[in-house]
Amino acid sequence: MAPTRILIVNPNTTVTMTETIAAAARAVASPGTEIAAVTSAMGPVSIESFYDEAFAVPGLIRALLSAEDADAGIIACFDDTGLDAARSAAPFPVVGICEAALVTAGQIAKRIAVVTTTPRSVVPLEELVRRYGFAERVSVTACNVAVLDLERPGSGAEEKLCAEIERALEKGAEAIVLGCAGMADLAAALSQKFGVPVIDGVAAAVKQAEALVGLKLTTSRRGAYAFPGTKNYTGLLEKFAPPSR
Repeated sequence: MAPTRILIVNPNTTVTMTETIAAAARAVASPGTEIAAVTSAMGPVSIESFYDEAFAVPGLIRALLSAEDADAGIIACFDDTGLDAARSAAPFPVVGICEAALVTAGQIAKRIAVVTTTPRSVVPLEELVRRYGFAERVSVTACNVAVLDLERPGSGAEEKLCAEIERALEKGAEAIVLGCAGMADLAAALSQKFGVPVIDGVAAAVKQAEALVGLKLTTSRRGAYAFPGTKNYTGLLEKFAPPSR
């Protein structure tokens, strides 16, 4: 049987974060699943605002379209950066880690807390929560840690994250979703520490991507996710013009 090939794209340009994401993905991948993790070649070093997100999309799309032999793709940013554009362009199904984490958490708990990094990330994630239909069950809170501080020794990032999880549990959360791909390596230890399910979106997305491939399902090309129509793009984006099909 041919292996299942899953491409994970880190849409920021920090290679060490990609390595953390790849390790978390491989830890849960089934035998016979091959994980290829790539770092975007252009864009911000971290995605912490609407502005960062906008400029991360071109690099994300280029990375996805450079791997046509993949069976499925994963966008490893909790903002689900460029997810709709990626699903329209990629020739294979694409999973976002926020959507994957919420769907997974929703199967095992009623009251869920997403703990993200900085306060300015709360509103974008609340919008995603509403979009995915979890507004009545999910709260979003921030531990006030910059994304890159998750990898910086002595930053106190893990301590701040733990304190915010504790506050969320005190307010009634029954499960925790880690709201940043850079937290992917912490889920198992935090689940054991707090005695509740702690869901990492990267791991959840791997299992959902495997399921889509196993079910032989791919993105619908009827309507919203139809391939982009052929047209010219100009200026710096000229090379991103949709090809004829």
